[in-house]
Amino acid sequence: MRDNQARINRVLLVTILVAMLGRLLMLSFYPLMDTTEARYAEIARKMLELNDWITPWFDYDVPFWGKPPLSFWLTAASFKLFGINEFTARLPHWLGGLLVAWLVWSLSARRSRREALYTVALLFGSILYFIAAGAVMTDMTLVIGTTLAMRGFWLGLHGIDQDRRRERWLLFVGLGIGLLAKGPVAVVLTMLPIAAWTVMTRNLAAVWRELPWLRGFLVVLAIALPWYVLAELNTPGFLNYFLIGEHFQRFVTSGWSGDLYGSAHDYPRGTIWLFLFANLLPWIFLLPFAVLYWKKNQGINGYLPKDQDWRNYLLLWGLTPAVFFTAAGNILWPYLLPGIPALALWASGWLVRQQDRRLIERLLIGGVVFTLLITSALLVSLLNSEQSENSSARALVGDYESRRTPEQALIFLGKRPFSATFYTQGRAEQVTEIPALTLRLKQESAFVAIETTKLHDLPIVLTRMLSPVTVRGHFTLFIAEHDGSHKTKPLLRRQLDELKAN
Repeated sequence: MRDNQARINRVLLVTILVAMLGRLLMLSFYPLMDTTEARYAEIARKMLELNDWITPWFDYDVPFWGKPPLSFWLTAASFKLFGINEFTARLPHWLGGLLVAWLVWSLSARRSRREALYTVALLFGSILYFIAAGAVMTDMTLVIGTTLAMRGFWLGLHGIDQDRRRERWLLFVGLGIGLLAKGPVAVVLTMLPIAAWTVMTRNLAAVWRELPWLRGFLVVLAIALPWYVLAELNTPGFLNYFLIGEHFQRFVTSGWSGDLYGSAHDYPRGTIWLFLFANLLPWIFLLPFAVLYWKKNQGINGYLPKDQDWRNYLLLWGLTPAVFFTAAGNILWPYLLPGIPALALWASGWLVRQQDRRLIERLLIGGVVFTLLITSALLVSLLNSEQSENSSARALVGDYESRRTPEQALIFLGKRPFSATFYTQGRAEQVTEIPALTLRLKQESAFVAIETTKLHDLPIVLTRMLSPVTVRGHFTLFIAEHDGSHKTKPLLRRQLDELKAN
């Protein structure tokens, strides 16, 4: 019996490691997707190219005030060390996912190694976390900061003497990292659950006495304040936009029109809870079935009374992102990431109390395998469909690169995807006015990418200068070869129809 249980335990460990390795192998398997991944990867590429490590740049003449620089620093450093490609863009975020997994592993291992194993299985089995651990976003760096801070607070109060002296500083280091990763929202998502737990358990005196609050906030300022000052000095106006616009208007104003870098989202209030439901797949289905089985066959064991404070702390930590963003309409699914490690810790603490250990570990193996397989299947289907070309300009840029001469530019009329800028190393150009494009094409040969749905709006003088090359996703790629005479070419529509037929 014990040999069988040990075998299942080893299988669970191997399954987790395979999932981590599988996510690593996926990093170069698909192109950088617009808009988030390609945008942030391109900002990091520009940071390296311009050697400007203070201000992230949205375009060469437009500063990016939407996010602090930590994730861009990490991605740009990866580019510098290993070259510029999809794998190196995503690698720091995968490593960040491993770091968070280790932080919760070592935290729950103080209770038992089995609980630590369950925690990491639940974490990497969550579809939200699995995808984010390797996506070019700013959210994983935020999760590193909040996890460090929440871990530091708890062990600063409840750890052994050696732990308390060391770990309590992680609260403030984590806050500093969070400010450099996402801004003041990191402080809110950390201090709200800490304050609520402190009041709920009437531990205000102990919390004030055991933690070095005054010196700690000096540490926070030492980590984060220099960049905020330098950023404002480098591009005046940053602080007003970032602190007021991004941290107030973005969340209270649905469809906020002040966004300088895209369009705001407008969801009904409370939608964040639906996001939470989806982000906890497959556990949101598997664990309730297990509860019903145990309740019917053997009863359910709850937490020990001594664990009540720990359980409440984890629930407050885990649910704070959903509660905080309940009243917001401008939301995205990664906003829930800071709470996922806590929910994994909470669920693992409950699972280790149940009697049927083999069932639990088989359940965890099945959940992790499901997440790995469904994510792999989604990526394969993405690459074998038009969705990949709709979401990334990599294929279009490849067509351009294979046909161009050194003098021929790639020009986007109107919308220019971030992925096009990334895959051309910043060379893709954007022209917003048809007369300006027409005048330029009279003077030089170039490739032109135009959204296919807007072709019928083009004036005849421009269409006669364009010969279609290929259709990729939302765009049609043309070549305009300057020959000095601008002779009338075959009708654009007939050429486009022939190109699609081939």
